[in-house]
Amino acid sequence: MDTSDFNFIFLGQSVLKYQVPLDIYATINNIYEQRRHELYPANRQLVGKIENEHSLFFDGAPNNKMQPHRHLPDNVMYWFKEKFKHYLDWNKITGYNMHLNSCWINEMKEHEYNPVHVHQGTLYTGLSSVMILKLPQQTGVEYSAQDNPINGRLQIIGNSSGQFCNSDYSPNTQERDFYIFPYDVRHGVYPFNGPEKRRTLSFNCDVEYDPIKNRTTQ
Repeated sequence: MDTSDFNFIFLGQSVLKYQVPLDIYATINNIYEQRRHELYPANRQLVGKIENEHSLFFDGAPNNKMQPHRHLPDNVMYWFKEKFKHYLDWNKITGYNMHLNSCWINEMKEHEYNPVHVHQGTLYTGLSSVMILKLPQQTGVEYSAQDNPINGRLQIIGNSSGQFCNSDYSPNTQERDFYIFPYDVRHGVYPFNGPEKRRTLSFNCDVEYDPIKNRTTQ
C-alpha cells in the first residue's frame, strides 16, 4: 500500500488528506469549465446555499431530479476508487463492498456558503470527500481573530471529546487537496467576500460492511 501521498487527522473518526495528481486535477477542472452547461444541476439534492452546483457522476436510482450519468473518464474514476479503497484498508475495515455513488462540483461566489451537514448515498454507510479545485486569492476582511482566519474555509467537525482531543478541523486548504471521511462526519464551508470563486468537488462512495465483525481489535 502506497502511503506516500496522504496525511492523517483524527477527530474521533479518521480524516485522510491526499494530494491530487496534476493530470487528474486538470482533467476535472477542464471538464467542468468546458461542459458546465451540459451538466445536471445538483442544487435540488444538496443543502448548499450555492447557485452553481453541477453533477459529474450519478449511479443511484433514477428519480425526477437526476438520471444516471457519467462525465468522468476511466482513469479519473479509477483514481477515486483507489483512494476510497486505501482509506478503508488503512482503517482496517474488512469484508466490505464499495459502490461509487455520486460526484458533483460546488462553485461558490461571495456570500454563498455550505451549512454544516452530513452525506449519504444509496446507503447510510459510506465515505464523503472534498477536493479543492480553485481558491480565491482574497476572502475578505477578518474582523476578529485575524490570526485564525475562517472566511471561505472548510470546517470538519469530529465526535471526539476531552481536553486533549481535536474536535474540529479548519485547514488552510490548498488547490489539489483531497479529504476523505465517513458519511456521518459533519462539515461545512464558511462564506467569503471578494470577486473570485471557490470551486470544490465532492464524491460519495457507499460502503457495505459488517460493523460487528469490524469492531474486533486488529
